[in-house]
Amino acid sequence: MNICVYGAASQRIDGAYLSAAEDLGRALAKRGFTLVFGGGETGVMGATARGAASVGGEIIGIAPKFFDQEGVLYQSCTQFHFTETMRQRKELMESLSDAFVMAPGGIGTLEEFFEILTLRQLGRHDKPIFILNTRGYYNALGQMLEEAVHQGFLEESGLALYRMVEDAEELAEELTHILHTRE
Repeated sequence: MNICVYGAASQRIDGAYLSAAEDLGRALAKRGFTLVFGGGETGVMGATARGAASVGGEIIGIAPKFFDQEGVLYQSCTQFHFTETMRQRKELMESLSDAFVMAPGGIGTLEEFFEILTLRQLGRHDKPIFILNTRGYYNALGQMLEEAVHQGFLEESGLALYRMVEDAEELAEELTHILHTRE
């Protein structure tokens, strides 16, 4: 089964986020999951891929052709797919994946998460969505979504469309349980 991980490409983030991302990659690969990700060499993306690779995991990178520049893309993917656009990248990531994880990231990561969350809310898929809340990074996001419910912008059921987890091992264990129950 394929797990899509969204995450930062930034090289300026604290090493604790990179370590947690490597833990995530290892935890998923140890359970036999294939990593699907945006193909980046750096940041949370690269760290997740390196974690998966460190235990022999399968890795599918997906990136638009304009990212194919020295030092941008992770070179040790099992498979790599190039797209023309970012929209095609997200569409391919979605179609190849059985579940989604948002690790710490910036605007692109949030955009990917909210699109896949919206598609689930609209009934376009029923794949599990997780947030890896490393060091409380997404606490404010959780509060914002709860406030959206309180203010009437989001149904209470919207909060059940995703699960926020603090630890990579816990996340991988829950994914294993959910996905194997569906088989």
